[in-house]
Amino acid sequence: MVRAAVLPAVGAPLEITEIDLPQPGPGQVRVRLAAAGVCHSDLSLSNGTLRVPVPAVLGHEGAGTVVAVGPDVTGIAPGDQVVLNWAPSCGRCHACSLGEVWLCAHALDGAADVYAHRTSDGTDLHPGLNVAAFAEETVVAARCVLPLPDGIPLTDAALLGCAVLTGYGAVVHAARVRAGESVAVLGVGGVGLAALQAARIAGAGQLVAVDVSPEKEELARAAGATDYLLASDTTARDLRARTGKQGVDVAIECVGRAATIRAAWDSTRRGGRTTVVGIGGKDQQITFNALELFHWARTLAGCVYGNADPARDLPVLADHVRAGRLDLGTLVTERIALDGIPAAFEAMLAGKGARALVTF
Repeated sequence: MVRAAVLPAVGAPLEITEIDLPQPGPGQVRVRLAAAGVCHSDLSLSNGTLRVPVPAVLGHEGAGTVVAVGPDVTGIAPGDQVVLNWAPSCGRCHACSLGEVWLCAHALDGAADVYAHRTSDGTDLHPGLNVAAFAEETVVAARCVLPLPDGIPLTDAALLGCAVLTGYGAVVHAARVRAGESVAVLGVGGVGLAALQAARIAGAGQLVAVDVSPEKEELARAAGATDYLLASDTTARDLRARTGKQGVDVAIECVGRAATIRAAWDSTRRGGRTTVVGIGGKDQQITFNALELFHWARTLAGCVYGNADPARDLPVLADHVRAGRLDLGTLVTERIALDGIPAAFEAMLAGKGARALVTF
């Protein structure tokens, strides 16, 4: 038995309870978690913005140590330190054949499986986003783990599984930020802070962070921001004023709200690039008129998981960490236990903090 955070139904409070976790079957591994990040996507799963089979153990950003492997597992052994990969690619679908593994049609197939049972009543439990990281231990498909490169602290490595891959990928792969370009990052949570660090690493010139919280300015500037703006109804106008009335070359939206996406678009220069990372609900409607699309000639693009290939990008990120260019610890504003997750959800709703990290 292990302790886990269970979502009993969409919209219901999380329950911290014990679950029966089986030994790994064919093609599976069992991982003892060292840490799991509390991501806004977990909140979106809990409130129904994103769909998940329930009851489920949430948590998709984690790292830990392999404690057992099932039959037919090769290349992974007990004692290996690993990062969880919640969106493993199948290598066979159309997206994978195009090299767009972040759009794999079968990446989340495992989320519908029954992987454990609640101890109190035997209820079937699903692994939220495949990996069920809000638990002391988890059993996942072998393709859901990636070897942790040497020299990376295991606890902080949890952030590589989502926040850092997403923020880094949004800058490097989706927006393709070039040296000297001006960049605005709207939303200074875990992903936004990772995007700021990635833009700094890419050589961005002016780097503006935007958030509703004045308390996040210090975090943003430590990540590389040269300017900080409090979000308001005049965000786009303020950003353009800071860039010679031209607008930024690249705006990266990490919130997922219609108003913020529109502000990111309006703050981008003519011919610039707007990348949307935040996950919004179906009710968040954005409109554009035909003339502005023609006149501004901007590019508006969505971004899934940073358009990243974890197997390719994880070693690159590790190099940045070892060289001191990427600081994982500065993304974490609170270290909590399992029973602190509901409060971390409330903090996210209030726009407080960046990344809460569950440590085991």
